[in-house]
Amino acid sequence: MASQYYQEMQESFRNNNKSREFPAHTAKVHSVAWSCDGRRLASGSFDKTASVFVLEKDRLVKENNYRGHGDSVDQLCWHPTNPDLFVTASGDKTIRIWDVRTTKCIATVNTKGENINICWSPDGQTIAVGNKDDVVTFIDAKTHRSKAEEQFKFEVNEISWNNDNDMFFLTNGNGCINILSYPELKPIQSINAHPSNCICIKFDPTGKYFATGSADALVSLWDVEELVCVRCFSRLDWPVRTLSFSHDGKMLASASEDHFIDIAEVETGEKLWEVQCDSPTFTVAWHPKRPLLAYACDDKEGKYDNNREAGTVKLFGLPNDS
Repeated sequence: MASQYYQEMQESFRNNNKSREFPAHTAKVHSVAWSCDGRRLASGSFDKTASVFVLEKDRLVKENNYRGHGDSVDQLCWHPTNPDLFVTASGDKTIRIWDVRTTKCIATVNTKGENINICWSPDGQTIAVGNKDDVVTFIDAKTHRSKAEEQFKFEVNEISWNNDNDMFFLTNGNGCINILSYPELKPIQSINAHPSNCICIKFDPTGKYFATGSADALVSLWDVEELVCVRCFSRLDWPVRTLSFSHDGKMLASASEDHFIDIAEVETGEKLWEVQCDSPTFTVAWHPKRPLLAYACDDKEGKYDNNREAGTVKLFGLPNDS
């Protein structure tokens, strides 16, 4: 028997399953993220810029383009409680903190290598950034100075604090999840999560679960307290690149090179919906208050010239009649 939530969301998506795309960049979009209040969406691109949109009713209106990086913007994230600040990680060996009120770069922090992933601690005090040489640097968000630096002996893929801010998680190339105490950064546990490369990790807003996506095309859901795998989602056929929990923690979107985004009900693992895509998906992000999913794919411009990248940001969950 399907849950009431399942039936409600199915009904909701039947009436709101339109996707709309918005021009954002001149090259592929690597990362999308919502501000904590859900008013803005930021995107980072291979074109070395970040863009910020304001969500107005059922559309994204471009507010600004943020220039300054000398290389691809690979990942970005917003301050957990301040909806005006976001940070970008780039291959140019810097991270930059931006303020949407002044549209200026508040700080450029030099790092040791080409940065590929970034996250902001739940208490807002620290930014962690990982580079291609598997070094994770912890930067004080106020002074913009490095507080700690950790070199790992394995391939670090994605990094995240738990919601309580007292543990730091890394997914690695050997299929493991490494857990460190924070701020001491002492190893607590290493979990063999997947038989192959463990790519991404996300914590649900309620703090009950976290999910990991792997090169084996599986998404596994973990109980935060027990650190045990509760269930697996196996509808994708390609390495899982990106994950996002809905604001209520009840839905999990996952995407890969498959031409659809899987939306699962967290408690049962059942498929709630799938969002059709024409190409591989790089990044997904649920809105922090509404069942709206932002995402970006490896889109190409036009039917004839297949080499030009489109650089669009997409929004799913819009009313069918919009």
